[in-house]
Amino acid sequence: MSLLAVGLNHLTAPVDIRERITFAPESITDALRQMRTDLHVPEATIVSTCNRTEIYCGMHKDKTHEVVSWLHDYHQAPQESFSPFLFTHYDRDAAQHLMRVCSGLDSMILGEPQILGQIKQAFREAGESGTVGRNLTLLFQSAFSVAKQVRTDTEIGESPVSVAFAAVSLAKQIFGDLYDHTALLIGAGETVELTLQHLHASGIGKTIIANRTALRAERLAERFGSEVISLADIPARLAGADITISSTASQLPILGKGAVEAALKARRHRPMAMIDIAVPRDIEPQVSELSDVFLYTVDNLKEIIDQGLQARQQAAIKAEHIIEHQANSFMQKIRGLNAGATISDLRSHTASLQQTTLNEAMAMLKKGDDPEKALQYFARTFTNKLLHAPSEQLRLASEAGDNQIAEATRALFNLNNKEANSQQAKKNSSPPIDAQPNKDSE
Repeated sequence: MSLLAVGLNHLTAPVDIRERITFAPESITDALRQMRTDLHVPEATIVSTCNRTEIYCGMHKDKTHEVVSWLHDYHQAPQESFSPFLFTHYDRDAAQHLMRVCSGLDSMILGEPQILGQIKQAFREAGESGTVGRNLTLLFQSAFSVAKQVRTDTEIGESPVSVAFAAVSLAKQIFGDLYDHTALLIGAGETVELTLQHLHASGIGKTIIANRTALRAERLAERFGSEVISLADIPARLAGADITISSTASQLPILGKGAVEAALKARRHRPMAMIDIAVPRDIEPQVSELSDVFLYTVDNLKEIIDQGLQARQQAAIKAEHIIEHQANSFMQKIRGLNAGATISDLRSHTASLQQTTLNEAMAMLKKGDDPEKALQYFARTFTNKLLHAPSEQLRLASEAGDNQIAEATRALFNLNNKEANSQQAKKNSSPPIDAQPNKDSE
């Protein structure tokens, strides 16, 4: 079995593709269980954020196409519609990819810390769904440990660069000082919370939070002195917002062209900045057709984000070295786990054969057979039973022209070192010390 990572992200797919393949938070558990049932995958975890949808699982490499097909079927998309944008990584490469993701090296914002919390949440959900086993547990725990080491040993997170920071920077480029402007934030998750922090640090005049449920919004409002409204209130309050920043998990647009057009008329066409950092998008793309509206998506923020990355480039180089080393270390652990399981099975199998043959030899002794005959029977029969299956596999492999098993067997039993084997055989055949002749008695 191999570790597999398959998916797409902001580096491989545009937003209109990414939003078609996302998993709604409330559907993750059902999707994991469906995947396990449909594909007989023993272990699986789904990571779905605004910038990436990735599946991590343990399965044979030749089953990769089944995961891709399942992904298309689940999202009711034509076969191969996502394939040109998908990446696949196996074993060490899969581990290295997840370590880079958790450390923020694969993010649109280099070194951003938010992704680590999202990955941890995805891992918890998979655990609660019963789709995490030994291999994925080791994989994700190793990735979390590496992310912590990268944060501790490098300055990857020193510069305050994030999607939220970029969104606020964009608003400042449009309006200049923000002290006499109003910002409407749709959603109440971590991204909106971080956006509020940057808005208030920039001296925003007023903030309004619109959310589906009031409790989370009220907690943020208490921290930042914001006003709370419901999603249904947005059309009536939109005209008063100079800046609208939206980040929800809605599968359907929250703001349509008609509502924005009405708000513009009420504002007498004073400019509005609308920044949609959700995937799927919260604001209909057709809004960009309206004059006096500056509509941006997460993809449009990249240029602004790039301006804040220079301080993190050297830290990223050091982080890559850490991840390279830890990915190799992870594979050693995985191989050790796999070897441990094989060794345990081998010992159990050998012990079973040994006990069965020993019982037969003991029965011979109870019948009064010669002890030497019983010992010879035990040694010969146990050896034959132990070597029967390996000998048969060696014969079949040789007949098929496969010499790898034969070479592995010679290495495993050190058969190529004839001198050492001969000496060991002599040592094993020598009588014990107390059975040697006593020269003083001769």
